[in-house]
Amino acid sequence: MLVTGGAGFIGANFVHRALAARPDLRLTVLDALTYAGNRDNLAEVGDRITFVHGDVRDGDLVDGLVRDCDTVVHFAAESHVDNSLQDPIPFLRTNIEGTFVLLEAVRRHDRRLHHVSTDEVFGSLPLHGGEAFTEETRYDPSSPYSATKAASDLLVRAWARSYGVRATLSNCANNYGPYQNVEKFLPRQITNVLIGRRPKLYGTGENVREWTHVDDHNDAVLLILDAGRVGETYLIGSGAEWSNRALVELTLTLLGRPVDDFDSVPDRPAHDLRYACDSGKIRRELGWRPRWAELPDGLAATIDWYRGNEWWWGPQKAETEARYAAIGR
Repeated sequence: MLVTGGAGFIGANFVHRALAARPDLRLTVLDALTYAGNRDNLAEVGDRITFVHGDVRDGDLVDGLVRDCDTVVHFAAESHVDNSLQDPIPFLRTNIEGTFVLLEAVRRHDRRLHHVSTDEVFGSLPLHGGEAFTEETRYDPSSPYSATKAASDLLVRAWARSYGVRATLSNCANNYGPYQNVEKFLPRQITNVLIGRRPKLYGTGENVREWTHVDDHNDAVLLILDAGRVGETYLIGSGAEWSNRALVELTLTLLGRPVDDFDSVPDRPAHDLRYACDSGKIRRELGWRPRWAELPDGLAATIDWYRGNEWWWGPQKAETEARYAAIGR
């Protein structure tokens, strides 16, 4: 198996889950080790993997790696909305060009591909009313990040239809868990509290997200690889919807702080109101169920991980907060 972006947050956790589920798996990780990729994320698997430091846009490198595997799981992506608003170019290069290069290699060598995407490609749902994205929801991305992920999804679908590439796709709700970069919403709030700073909340905090533990997400991907129908898309979501404000308050409560001990900062441009996935298809067809169905339980375990692993996140923290300060958030 080749895992692109396997030193990033979701990709590294996938590597851990895949090796645990398949002890005889020969696994290669390709990662460019941008700021969001970290070799330390893979320290526990050591010599059980082959690590290749390289760019998914490198055609010769990718061709050789794809030729030497049976299955490709494609996580490699630039993924932070605020960064995409500041500089969209890396998102176009990695998310669109990189996916194209990978698709061409998969096509040449007739390999099985799973492409990992986001529910942000669908845009925003009304804050109230209970609507949810489905596999048939039309794409309506709001940010450069989500637009480039939408483009990569469409490339995969086109290569499957035009060239017979044996591909599946998944779109997932917000992930949380170990090894998530401190620029992201939950790790930023957790680590702020751990170092004695106040969490930051965009705007009024009414925006709602569905939160899925990264292990549940990756278990779903493994199920899709084993039993998913080629050419199909599967939405992955726990069903746990929380407003940003309620989530900050829960984080503060779990860390023993008053629920109002946070600062409000200016909202980001075009901040989608709500995301929610109807994951009925993967539940019905493949029998997937989230282990961490209750977010407070999963968040408590995640907080414990960050509390015990400051060696991992500490070096990232000052630079991350400096970037946020520069844009007033």
